[in-house]
Parts: sequence; C-alpha cells; structure tokens
Amino acid sequence: MAHAVPSFDLRPGAAGSPVILHVPHSARTVPAAVRAGIVLDDAALERELDDITDAHTAELAEAAAALAGRTPWLFVNRLSRLVVDPERFPDEREEMLAVGMGAVYTGTTRRGTLRAGDGDPGPLIERYFRPYARAMTETVRDRLAATGRAVVIDVHSYPTEPLPYELHGGGSRPPVCLGTDAFHTPAALAELARAAFAGCGGTELDTPFAGTYVPLEFYGTEPRVAALMVEIRRDGYMTEPGGPAGPGLHRFAAALAALVDGVGH
Repeated sequence: MAHAVPSFDLRPGAAGSPVILHVPHSARTVPAAVRAGIVLDDAALERELDDITDAHTAELAEAAAALAGRTPWLFVNRLSRLVVDPERFPDEREEMLAVGMGAVYTGTTRRGTLRAGDGDPGPLIERYFRPYARAMTETVRDRLAATGRAVVIDVHSYPTEPLPYELHGGGSRPPVCLGTDAFHTPAALAELARAAFAGCGGTELDTPFAGTYVPLEFYGTEPRVAALMVEIRRDGYMTEPGGPAGPGLHRFAAALAALVDGVGH
C-alpha cells in the first residue's frame, strides 16, 4: 500500500460524448503517509477495505466504456476513499459527518475509530480532495464546451447486507439502486437507466442510497449538467466481502454500456 500512484486517472473518450463515467470508490491504495494516521492494525484495515471499497467497479466501468458505441470519458479515483472521499461535502453540509464519514473519515463502517477525532483534516483536503475536485470540475466544463451538456454517471456498489454506518440501511436493497437529484436527474435519464438495467434483477430509486455527484461549481445551478448514481448490489457480480469478480460483472457492464449509449446520443 505504500507505493505512490496518481490520485486519479482521466481517460478521454470520444470528442462528441457528453458522458463521464465517474468511479470514486473502487481503489484500496492508501499511501504510507496517510496510513500512519489510521489507528487500525493491518488486519483490521484490510477488513475495513473489504467493506468500504466498491471492488471491481473500475473494471466494470472500463468494460462498459469499451462496449459503448461512443466511448464515454472515464474519471477514476486511484486511491482508497479512506484517504479522502471525493464525493462528500467538505463542510458541515455533509450528513455523513454524523458517523465520522465526511470528506476525511474518522469512523469505520462498523462505527469504530479510523482516525483520532482531534486530528486536522486540512492537509488531506488540500493534498487530495481539492485537486480531485478541480480536475473533475474541469472535465465537466470541457464536456459542456464540447457538446453543450455533461452527463455524470457515478459507478458504485454496495453490500448485500447493511453495514452499521449506513444512515438509511433499513430501506430496500434492490439489485440496482439508482440515485437521483431533483435538479440534476431528468426523469428521462432515470427511465433510460431503468430500461438499461431491466435485465439485471430490478431497479429502485434512491434506496438504500440517494443522491448524485456533481462538482460544486455546477451543483444546483447548471441544468446542462445531468447526473445519476448507479449502485450495484455486490452479490450480483462479486464474492463478498472483497472477493473476486464473477460473470455478473459483464452483464452489468453491458447494461451500463446501454445506458451510456442511450444518454450519449
């Protein structure tokens, strides 16, 4: 876990594609300097990574991009969300602060301690969160300039059984959860997703996870930025927790490619 890797990877797609597949939580890498601030021992950290990582979602998004008729843009986080979570609000707006999971986590999935609560999150925010946010903002701005719109499709997964950190874990856990936003998710986009994933066991909106990711510069103000979160239940494509991918990955990749083609034209 100590080797250095870029904190994110942007892979250009077709010049005319408005679609950005965003994969924020697929990696397990924790740089050594960040690992030093985590209080878990190595075995406990591996268990936490098994639970918190959206394993194989980068592979799934890459397969979907290869299958799509018009290649989408790919923006992939190459560091674990235990370094910073690029999808959280970096301030008091973030509801997950209630369980120690704001932009810099202090709590674990099982409501234990990940980092000392009196630590300063500022250095991690400056080193990792803000550059990631700027790069994603630029990617969206570039798609707006090139195509007149941007469609951010967030690729996630979630465990079959709820974990203690989940604020809304009592809700339904469908094979595919589609997270929406009242401003940034047009009804037509949600319907395209329902149709694309119809053969994957069923979809529901905003349960057990709700909302979408939009860079803050555009959030709630730029209607040309559309967004949808795709949360795939892990038993459909991998062995839980933290195990290998199975043949279901290709079924979900094909469905995601169909969604990309539906919204990209």
